[in-house]
Amino acid sequence: MTFWWGTGASSTQCEGAAPASDWARWERIGRAPPSGDGNGFSARYAEDFALLAENGLTHHRLSIEWARIEPRQGERDNDAVEHYRKVLEAARAAGIEPWACLHHFTLPGWFGDDLGGFHDEKAARYWWPRHVDFCAETFGDLVFGWKPMNEPVAYAVAGFLSGQFPPGRSDARDFRIALTNLHRANADAARLLRGTDAPVATIHNLSPVYAADSSPEARERAARVDEVIWQSWAEPELLDPFDVIGFSYYSALAVGADGAFGVYPDGAKVGPMGYAPWSAGLAEVLHRLADEHPDRPLLIDECGIGTDDDDWRATYLHECLDEVERAVADGIDLRGFFHWTAVDNYEWLHGYTVPFGVFDGDRNARHSLSVLRAASRGKDGPP
Repeated sequence: MTFWWGTGASSTQCEGAAPASDWARWERIGRAPPSGDGNGFSARYAEDFALLAENGLTHHRLSIEWARIEPRQGERDNDAVEHYRKVLEAARAAGIEPWACLHHFTLPGWFGDDLGGFHDEKAARYWWPRHVDFCAETFGDLVFGWKPMNEPVAYAVAGFLSGQFPPGRSDARDFRIALTNLHRANADAARLLRGTDAPVATIHNLSPVYAADSSPEARERAARVDEVIWQSWAEPELLDPFDVIGFSYYSALAVGADGAFGVYPDGAKVGPMGYAPWSAGLAEVLHRLADEHPDRPLLIDECGIGTDDDDWRATYLHECLDEVERAVADGIDLRGFFHWTAVDNYEWLHGYTVPFGVFDGDRNARHSLSVLRAASRGKDGPP
């Protein structure tokens, strides 16, 4: 079986915020840095796909931005639709297998702001499936695989608990409602997309969770966080429609008695995003998934490090790939590894200050690319 070596990105991060999106409003009211034209992918996609192919990377996950193809309720933008078809065609022509994500944190303003988005069950169960159906019919002939919804838990936290992302709410009840609706909508999308005969994968943000100290309060808080991260999506009716359990991994979490997140392991080096990349945590995620879902193939949807220290990135990437090799040797059915990201892009509230790419914004290769290239080039299996 061919191992899927890939990279990941999202529309807002590499194309800039769609004018009709809730994130564009977020930028206008000063809640986020301006995204501009992203990293230029909208114009340079063919060049970018060629760079990936030249370096042995054969898969790429992008997002089809709902706010671009349906900027007004019930009205499609044919130019935007044709643009995304051209992007997918260019990927295929370059030898890149494209995976499409249909919701990566941002929504059309008419859906997210006006109708309540995924907080409103009626809106979520009516408009979202219509969007998914349209994408399946319009792009299904060009898509290798689907990853319908990016990190539902992280999106629910940012939008409805911490209030950092649109719609900017900070209410535990709103969070629970939104999270329930998001998981249902994700499963609804998977059921619809399986009719295209392309594999459908989740993108759950998974982390090992530890109590920051031995107090009962910290252990109880950690258990609650663990349940949200690991169990909220794992009911059969939510998981069964998916072909592959895919996940993003960036760090472990330490949870204090007050519910605050801390660094794990204690004293580990912290990057500019505020967390400590820890490769052993990737192994914990892989083995826990394999133990809890032994009949499911797994996929690393995102793994990377935001830093301007590329030597650190290269070292961390090498360590993570070593964990991948060990996991496969242990018999874990791991289908692929997607690095976040290929070309530096917009990192939400951090703007353009946190590099994640193995290429910089001018498409100059970094040393860390050689680690990924050595693992991927000329191999049908993991490193």
